[in-house]
Amino acid sequence: MTVKIGINGFGRIGRLAFRRIMELQDKASDIEVVAINDLTTPSMLAYLLKYDTTHGTLNADVSANDDTSTLTVNGKDYHIYSEKDARNLPWVKNDGVEYVLECTGFYTSKEKAQAHIDAGAKRVLISAPAGKIPTIVYGVNQDTLTSSDTIVSAGSCTTQSLAPMARLLQDKFGIEVGTMTTIHAYTSTQMILDGPRSSKKRTNRTAASNTIPHSTGAAKAIGLVVPE
Repeated sequence: MTVKIGINGFGRIGRLAFRRIMELQDKASDIEVVAINDLTTPSMLAYLLKYDTTHGTLNADVSANDDTSTLTVNGKDYHIYSEKDARNLPWVKNDGVEYVLECTGFYTSKEKAQAHIDAGAKRVLISAPAGKIPTIVYGVNQDTLTSSDTIVSAGSCTTQSLAPMARLLQDKFGIEVGTMTTIHAYTSTQMILDGPRSSKKRTNRTAASNTIPHSTGAAKAIGLVVPE
């Protein structure tokens, strides 16, 4: 049985999820992306999917048609929606979407992600920390998932990196208290040039030329993955 996926948000994470599903077609034939929702034009999405500065050129034929709102990859058409409110997405009816990969960074709570369920989707996987909802790191706590978990978070990249180590330490020795420091690549939320982005002076500095201390919610998220 093939599960039909809709990707909400075709930015950094949404595109990489699409790439990975393509790369694993032979091993993940039971997963099929059928539609994408993003406010960017299909032609720009096609360009960003095909050419990636970090991951290189995608080994696939990629094109788009802005008039028909479609992205075409290796001959397969994907309907591109441009819906701001997830509750109004018609992709369940039009494309048979069952599961949603929530990759916009906006629907990061159970209450907000419920919009996808209200639109008819069966389940939602949020690609970011999302408060006190089931947070799953595969290889650590996927066995805790139940059939009633319709909205689930995958945590963050830091959570995914830290949780396996925390699990091993907890099982072998036990953890009484812990602190962590992550050396993080800069992201689209940081500045390319110095500028008045926020009231916190350090965040207004050029990301590529400065080490910028910042808080992280990963430590709290670890408690959801390794609750002991």
